[in-house]
Amino acid sequence: MLSQAGRLGTTLATQMRTHMNRTASPAEARSWDASLAALAADLEQAGLGGVEVLAEYQLPLSSKRIDVVLAGEHPGRGGPSYVVLELKQWTQASLFEGEAELVLQPTYGPRPVLHPVAQVRAYGEYLLDFVHVLHGTTDVLAGAAYLHNSLDDGTAALRGYPQDELGRLFTGRDRGAFLDYLRGRLSPTNASVHADRLLRSSVAPSKQLLAVAAEEIRTREQFVLLDEQRVAFDLVLHEVEKARRGDHKSVVIVSGGPGSGKSVIALSLLGELGRRGVRVVHATGSRSFTQTLRNVAGHRAPRTRALFRYFNQFMDAERNGLDVLIADEAHRIRETSVNRYTPAALRTEAKRQVDELIDAARVPVFLLDQNQVVRPGEMGTIEDIEKHARERGLDVHRIDLSTQYRSGGSAAYVDWVERLLGLAPGGPEKWAGDERFEVRTAPSPSAMEAVLAEKLTAHQNARMAAGYCWPWSDPRKDGSLVLDVQIGEWSRPWNLKGDRSVGDAPPAALWASDERGFGQVGCVYTAQGFEYEWNGVLLGPDLVWRDDRWVAVRKANRDPDFRNTKTVSDADFDVLVRNVYKVLLTRGLRGVYVHSTDPETQRFLDQLIG
Repeated sequence: MLSQAGRLGTTLATQMRTHMNRTASPAEARSWDASLAALAADLEQAGLGGVEVLAEYQLPLSSKRIDVVLAGEHPGRGGPSYVVLELKQWTQASLFEGEAELVLQPTYGPRPVLHPVAQVRAYGEYLLDFVHVLHGTTDVLAGAAYLHNSLDDGTAALRGYPQDELGRLFTGRDRGAFLDYLRGRLSPTNASVHADRLLRSSVAPSKQLLAVAAEEIRTREQFVLLDEQRVAFDLVLHEVEKARRGDHKSVVIVSGGPGSGKSVIALSLLGELGRRGVRVVHATGSRSFTQTLRNVAGHRAPRTRALFRYFNQFMDAERNGLDVLIADEAHRIRETSVNRYTPAALRTEAKRQVDELIDAARVPVFLLDQNQVVRPGEMGTIEDIEKHARERGLDVHRIDLSTQYRSGGSAAYVDWVERLLGLAPGGPEKWAGDERFEVRTAPSPSAMEAVLAEKLTAHQNARMAAGYCWPWSDPRKDGSLVLDVQIGEWSRPWNLKGDRSVGDAPPAALWASDERGFGQVGCVYTAQGFEYEWNGVLLGPDLVWRDDRWVAVRKANRDPDFRNTKTVSDADFDVLVRNVYKVLLTRGLRGVYVHSTDPETQRFLDQLIG
């Protein structure tokens, strides 16, 4: 098949549409035709026409795809052997401002991309982490970047990057060496058996963010950063070094959807910069997220708690007093930091919160998802942050994270949710299915709770969360919780409001990460920023489907932040409540169960999900 030039693109595009529910662009199809035909010729000449070629191999729990994984038997020791390949048609490439891991390539314009050797090495490390049949193996997996069109003159600058077994570099000029490399790693013997073994391997559970936060801060070795994640990481380190060498200040904006790795980048930066002795702090606008990071990261090293702050704690910060401020969940930036506890002296001279954050560090880094604004007054957007930075004459670097790691790595599911809620064009569509992520409706809250309880019994964590459509009472004097969330005969309490445990219930900030959180219903303020393997979502009566559209029912919502019609218009409420349900629907790693309290809406969801 590989040698059938001109037809590969069409064939792969059809397979992608069938199995991944994704439409390939014409440019992708042309790239497949060119690169895979070149690889086919090389395999034939190397006598390896019988090895298995896994094109567009999808990384587990990620929407990232590897160009090719070659599968065969090792010619020396026997047993399985796999080679990860990134195929590049590049003939020109240079280093970005002398940074070894960042590359400028004309196709991508002025924005840097990751060095192809770093890219393929990270893919290999990721596979070793997550694919069960590769756990604990040595010399089974190798990787290479192959610039098959390059005669080396235009890409010579890439030669200096360190290479190893997981990351080698070959160009068209090295074709003979590339063929020898493949012959030394692969033979066609039992190739289909070894390919099936890889494809059918179980996948290790994802390393959840909070479970490894403390170790991440200490060693920064828990997460493998891929592609744009690594570019963002390297770019921040590059800007820090520029600031250290001279009187330089710049702003980095990293945007991406839920589960795209924003907080992984934030913690990776915090760990690496801390090890380098850089003055750095992490800040958010989320009490739950910050408190949980303080609790987990400070468990063994209490001093690390001071690294985690809130956006409103920089009103009187020294200008450029920090080297780096990592503003995580930056969509939660508010107009000002003033609240009822703000001293009068600071109130009169209060600046915009975004200006305070920009002024606080030489390199402020903002990580955000604009479709997660769920509270009135939250106004962190790419455009607003960039505008305030430009007004100060600062350089701004923007990086978009297109990858999806939450929701089983199913980018299709996140797209489906955004279309379902009218946050992306196209309108609701029937869920086409994705083997990596399970989507189900539940006929009742009790049925949902029962199936999630079974997941817990199987040692898989699960939570139920709901729209803010019921009263939220304080615990009774005897410490029992009020069963506020009542749906028919079923009732459960909300998660706690405060910072202290009551009975067996954890404090609000730990609802999503403490195993005792199951049994209370979470809300968007305790769920945002977190993830759990199985996600149960109760759509309340504040968002219902009528005829051919969603209707936001303001009177059914009990969130006190939404009450004032002067500060929150009906149009704003409509957007905010959709964003709330997007956040709630995208917390799961393995699957989601959905139930609406409104019968017509439930029938609509049943039709879409099946």
